[in-house]
Amino acid sequence: MSNDKKNEEDSPEIPVDGPSSEGRVTINDIARISNVSKKTVSRIINKSPMVSAETRKRVEAVIAQYGFQPDPRARALAFRKSFLIGLAYDNPSPQYVVNMQRGILDVLMTTDYQLVLQPVDRTVPGYRDEVCKFFERHRPSGIIMPPSVSEDEELAERLRDLGCDYVRIAAMELDEPYRMIRTQDAEGAAQAARHLATLGHKRIAHIHGPRSFRSAHERLYGFRNGLAEFGLELSAELTQEAGYTFETGVQAADNLLSKSNRPTAIFAGNDEMAIGIYTSARKAGLRVPEDLSIVGFDDTPMASRIWPQMTTVKLPIREMGREAARRLLDQLGGHSTRLTKEFIPEIVVRRSTAPPGG
Repeated sequence: MSNDKKNEEDSPEIPVDGPSSEGRVTINDIARISNVSKKTVSRIINKSPMVSAETRKRVEAVIAQYGFQPDPRARALAFRKSFLIGLAYDNPSPQYVVNMQRGILDVLMTTDYQLVLQPVDRTVPGYRDEVCKFFERHRPSGIIMPPSVSEDEELAERLRDLGCDYVRIAAMELDEPYRMIRTQDAEGAAQAARHLATLGHKRIAHIHGPRSFRSAHERLYGFRNGLAEFGLELSAELTQEAGYTFETGVQAADNLLSKSNRPTAIFAGNDEMAIGIYTSARKAGLRVPEDLSIVGFDDTPMASRIWPQMTTVKLPIREMGREAARRLLDQLGGHSTRLTKEFIPEIVVRRSTAPPGG
């Protein structure tokens, strides 16, 4: 006799009527109405195989009829875990963060886990303490760390000491393969350089992100290498540091476009800064792409909505979020056997680039 059959036989014969009290339906109500034990209902909610198909179908029908939703706090106590997945991030690009969240939620929506956010500022002393307190306070089952939080080895070590599972997204290998998602940022930037060089540009500028971001270094490195393939160099006077934001992109582009021998093309380290270049070009009375070609990085939705539509290097941020969630769930399920997952960017050519003077 199966366990759920035995539980059902042990249950008293109770008339099948509505909830026993006003307000939210409880698991006790579902058990009473279905004429099974509370334990059987719990097994069905948690997708346990120890329930017959017939009983499962009957109880699930009652659950659907009354719109029953398990109490997450009660489940957390029962399973001694929070059913929370943390996202600890320090990224000035709002669209990057939104796309990352969407990817994670794509995976979590089919599970019992929920996403909880912990924005931080790496420039603030004690920010590592903030992340660790977040873990100790909410006890998430694991934490996903995109750049630049992912690049902090001391933080990763502290999380390991706390027994926290995590996944890191970074432009280089930083950890055990099953904990890593690597983005080939340097290759993406090299593609941007090749595209502009092939169009015939020679005086090419680059606005890179903050030096505290490893991605900024990787994209600068890759862009230089891509130009070198065509015998071109990235001069210091055409290199500007900015903050991965629209406002800093405008400021950096203003500096570049005010030069007497201004560049004919600019590659920005992300789309936020690239859109800032559009504004700077318009202020300077320059046409895009006739007077100035612009290339971004990330392929955020705005790249295809701005006019002229922007050539950019596509980094599949949403899919990276999905993969990070899958890897973290694998760890939690004891199946951490995957190798490092790599995402290789590719350039998406639109209307913001053309031959110089074209």
